[in-house]
Amino acid sequence: MQSHYTNSAGQHAEEQKQIEQTLIEQNKALARRFVERINAGDIEGAFALTAADWIDHAATPGSPAGVAGGKALFTMLVAAFPDLQTTIEDLIAEDDKVVARLHVAGANRGPLLGMPATGKTAAISVIDIHRIVDGKFVEHWSNSDDLGMMQQLGLIPPPALPVSQTRVE
Repeated sequence: MQSHYTNSAGQHAEEQKQIEQTLIEQNKALARRFVERINAGDIEGAFALTAADWIDHAATPGSPAGVAGGKALFTMLVAAFPDLQTTIEDLIAEDDKVVARLHVAGANRGPLLGMPATGKTAAISVIDIHRIVDGKFVEHWSNSDDLGMMQQLGLIPPPALPVSQTRVE
C-alpha cells in the first residue's frame, strides 16, 4: 500500500512540474508575441496582452500611468523610429516572471522627446522583466541604454577621452 502512495505522490509531483513547465512556456510565448506585435507596429495588439491594471515600474517620468503610458511611449518610439526592430537575444522564465534580453535598433526619422530627427541609426541593449498572471502582463521593469542611444544619434556628445600623458625620461 505504501508503495502505491509513494508512486501516487511521485506522479503528482511530476504532473505539477509539467504544469509549471507548460505555464513557463506560455509566459515566454506571451513575451514573444508582444515583441512581434511591436515589430509590426501593432501597439494596440501588443498592449492587448497586458492587464487593465498593468504597472510599469520603468515608466518615463511625467508619462501617464499604466497601459496609457506604455502605449504613449511606444507610439512615440515607432514615430521616431519607423523601422524599429527588436530582436530577442535571450528569454529566461521562472515562476510568474519572464526576463528578455533584447537588441533594439532603428533609424531616427521622426522627432524624439521634442528633438528633431537626426537620420542616424541607433542600436541598444534592453533588459525587460515581466510578471505575468492569468496569461496577461501585470508588471514590467526595464533597463535600457538610453544614454548610448542619445550618443549614437548625436543628441548628446560622447564622453571626452582622457588626455594621454607622454612619458618623460
